[in-house]
Amino acid sequence: MITFILNNKEVKTTLPSGTTVLDFVRYHQHLMGTKIGCREGDCGACTVLVGELAAGELRYRTATSCLMPLGNAHGKHIVTVEGINMNALNPIQQAMADESATQCGFCTPGFVMSLAGFCLSDTAPTVQHAIAAIDGNICRCTGYKSIERAAARIANLIESRTDESLVKFGTDKGIVPNYFSTIQERLQALALHLNGDLRTTNRSAQRVGGGTDVYVQKHDEVKDASIQFLFDQQDLKGIRQEGNQCIIGPASTVTDLIESPIMQTYFPYFNTYTKLVSSMPIRNMATIGGNFINASPIGDFTIFFLALDATITLSDGTTSRQLPLRDLYLSYKTLEKRPEEYLKQICFELPGSTTAFNFEKVSKRTHLDIASVNSAIQLKIDDDIITSIRLSAGGVAPIPKRLTKTEAFLTGKSVTEAVVLEATKVAQTDISPISDARGTEIYKRLLISQLIKAHFIKFFPSLNVAQLLV
Repeated sequence: MITFILNNKEVKTTLPSGTTVLDFVRYHQHLMGTKIGCREGDCGACTVLVGELAAGELRYRTATSCLMPLGNAHGKHIVTVEGINMNALNPIQQAMADESATQCGFCTPGFVMSLAGFCLSDTAPTVQHAIAAIDGNICRCTGYKSIERAAARIANLIESRTDESLVKFGTDKGIVPNYFSTIQERLQALALHLNGDLRTTNRSAQRVGGGTDVYVQKHDEVKDASIQFLFDQQDLKGIRQEGNQCIIGPASTVTDLIESPIMQTYFPYFNTYTKLVSSMPIRNMATIGGNFINASPIGDFTIFFLALDATITLSDGTTSRQLPLRDLYLSYKTLEKRPEEYLKQICFELPGSTTAFNFEKVSKRTHLDIASVNSAIQLKIDDDIITSIRLSAGGVAPIPKRLTKTEAFLTGKSVTEAVVLEATKVAQTDISPISDARGTEIYKRLLISQLIKAHFIKFFPSLNVAQLLV
């Protein structure tokens, strides 16, 4: 029995846990404000708020309900646009109307919900952050400037926010209805009567994390399948440091990484990297383990952690084994993993003071797009000599790939323009790209050369850029 609070009422359902939240709220609860658009998490018309207890506090994040399995709503507060409606327009809806930020209206509920999520988050109340909050919403009518003005008005509205409860601020300002003030207590009471996450004893059940890619690829298959949901398993979540090691639970989301003090400390440009990866609602849902096991040759975080030489722990529920991430990928979508095994833990060594790291990505659109080619690098320099280097790339082979020949060439070298140019030539022997919708083979070969150059220009700004770009 899946049980959660939908807007202001508790609901129970015996529908398959793979049913999407979008289909449940529209077809079973008849809440038509949540729209069906792309069904791939791209347009944001189906955006809802997901409230849950985190460290004893109520936290809201946005999610695209078309990719959210009903099982992942268990024990949470799901809010559709109807759930924030009051007798009069709330400030977000009023701002959208006043700024002429809605025309056909199809996308408007998604924008409203994304801005409501911004108001209920602890993100600094700036115009830039307000606009970032709607980066997963698409409108075909307005040209966006009117929507940006509406977002700016909301940022100004919450500028006076203090350290008081975010929900209390939201109810005091009329952003959300008063019933929101009862949700934390109701979720706590609900948790006492639930069996925690929805585990299954079926060892062959398909395992799903956030569902952000599997529902795009296999929607019809997954919605009725026997599913083992990993998203809310607390033993598979968390980011912690043990000595110089970082231990990550595979059910941790991209947003969990972004908010992690450990990642912020050791990767000062991490937020810059993640802006190139999906949208806020998807980052709120997508799990790191799902990115690895999906085995996409261009998985952004697979490429990121390959350069960190991460080690994974696989378990069948009884025994566990460790495996370097680089050895997980055998061929296209084929893993060194038995069907009954699941990803239990991710571990990597945190970079030291003489270690540099960088991530680069090129796609047809700068944001909200799949990479044509992406690449990450970690290198250690001692006395101007590269003593250690790990270089990974996606979109250039059937698997996410470490460029081992290029690594071997660069090890022991001083960094000069000539060395970098030669490294780009060696890299051509490391890769085997194909022409597809994201670019021709020739284009991808050019891109990997350019990204290698970009890595070194980032680390060594004194390099002669003009000479490198000949």
